[in-house]
Amino acid sequence: MNRQKSFENEKPTLYLVPTPIGNLSEMSPRAIEILKSVNVIACEDTRTSGQMLKHFGIHNRLIAYQNFNEDPSARGIINLLSQGQNVALISDAGYPLINDPGQRVVTEATALGYNVVPVSGCSAFLNALVASGLIVQPFIFIGFLPQSDNERNKKLREYRSYPMTLVFYEAPHRIAKCLKSCLDIFGDRRCCLARELTKVHEEFLRGTISEVLEACEGLKGEMVIIIDGNHEDFHKDIDYGTLMMMVNDQISQGMSKSDAVKKVAGETGISRRKLYEMVHSIEN
Repeated sequence: MNRQKSFENEKPTLYLVPTPIGNLSEMSPRAIEILKSVNVIACEDTRTSGQMLKHFGIHNRLIAYQNFNEDPSARGIINLLSQGQNVALISDAGYPLINDPGQRVVTEATALGYNVVPVSGCSAFLNALVASGLIVQPFIFIGFLPQSDNERNKKLREYRSYPMTLVFYEAPHRIAKCLKSCLDIFGDRRCCLARELTKVHEEFLRGTISEVLEACEGLKGEMVIIIDGNHEDFHKDIDYGTLMMMVNDQISQGMSKSDAVKKVAGETGISRRKLYEMVHSIEN
């Protein structure tokens, strides 16, 4: 077991520092403080990050950490940690590891017992999700889909029966094809397309997939797609007896009735209100 008490030891630390996804004023004081204090900052693009860091008066040493050189870069960061240096990992925009490089070095650093400390901050998919108007919990973050039509459709079919809200990233030049695939495979579910988050042209398109598809031509900026889960098909596969067994199982483990209903509703996609009414009616 690896037990990390982040602020109760003097081990070298790898900080995961999110950067603004558009609006530089969203950079947190803590993030700036950490970036100024570390020995080295690892980033995707030294030119892009260099401009952002210059804006905040940060002039620490920069090294590149990218998907195509992740293995040697991870070894380089581990070597820096072994020398007692603190390193901050940043993305061009957003949170490290969320569709950005970082997984390899975090896996190795934690395995070797170094501190890995996250810093709160910007995340495009969370911004889009909470403002989408769709059910926020539970959700599944999928990220970018494959670019080829066949592979994209194959991947979407894997998620067709999921009751959770689905979250994707997409580039503007592929948005129409992506939404068309979603429409063909999921049907015309409710969805939200969020783009240019935190920037002056921030926009949310809320409606059905077909409605958003009609309005997406010519849109620019990085995009997040939020799509309602498949509640109907999932409900058909679960009978009331099974639901009652699931609720009673949670209650037998010490959970209150209301908490048990909440947990089972979250796991199955069943409306919490309807499930509670069903439990109440059976008891009476």
